[in-house]
Amino acid sequence: MSSEHDDRPAGRLGRLARTATPWGFPILYLGWAFLFWAPIVLSDESVWSFPNVGLFLVGGLSPLLAGLLLAWLTRGWDGLSDLGTRLIEVGRIDLRWGLVIVLYWPLFNLFLAGGALWFGVTAEPLEFISSDRLFDPVALFSLVAFAFVFPLVEEIGLRGYWLDQLQERWSALTAGAINGTTWAIWHAPFVLFPGYYANTTFEPELSWWMPMLVLNTIILVWIYNNTRRSILAVLLFHAFGNMTGELMGFAPEMYPFILSGYAVAVVILVAGWSPGSLRGWGMQSPLAKTATERS
Repeated sequence: MSSEHDDRPAGRLGRLARTATPWGFPILYLGWAFLFWAPIVLSDESVWSFPNVGLFLVGGLSPLLAGLLLAWLTRGWDGLSDLGTRLIEVGRIDLRWGLVIVLYWPLFNLFLAGGALWFGVTAEPLEFISSDRLFDPVALFSLVAFAFVFPLVEEIGLRGYWLDQLQERWSALTAGAINGTTWAIWHAPFVLFPGYYANTTFEPELSWWMPMLVLNTIILVWIYNNTRRSILAVLLFHAFGNMTGELMGFAPEMYPFILSGYAVAVVILVAGWSPGSLRGWGMQSPLAKTATERS
């Protein structure tokens, strides 16, 4: 065994985590969340009432907890250090990809809005944030927190830890589809939480929302691989998507038309620019060095 892995936990849990790769993450990720969320689904009380809100928040930590725990169990401090480096290292994102991260979602929303007008889906495809909310410090703080905190919790484990393991075994497209499907399953209980969407115009149906999450993941894989596995890049891309939705979101009647936009974007990405663009032009294959070194 090389000295690089001398600090890996050698007990039963460490061996189990390395043997279970890559399926240990989704088991822990979904299992932890659903354990705490099941009482909310069975409850008649709002998800935002006590104690449901506490159960929701604790269950919602599952991607972060699963990623950090398994990074430690499979690679020790090296695994945690690697996650931290890729989270804060700005140099992995060059100017070109920085522009993609910042501009993709506003342009995507405008493109779909134009398509909706062209096809007669609706005369008002976009809903812009009100000036009262935009200049309210409390509302603005909540908006920014929502935009950035949720991606921070999700991206470290889902993409930063687990995506590498999947790409060790399968193509970027297949790995993204597995990653995105699991992400969609994790989100499925949200439509069952009492009152979760009570104060929003977003009323998702699983028939179109889950495929959207899978397709969105393929785009995240593209960003991730072309920024040298930057967790910061996918976190910012996810956050700017959330922010765009709050500042310049879609009208309710735009769903499920939006699904077609995601599908077109992925087809252009995979078929138009070739699978090589998804893996990362000129980038080394992202290996997490977990499944290949289980000793």
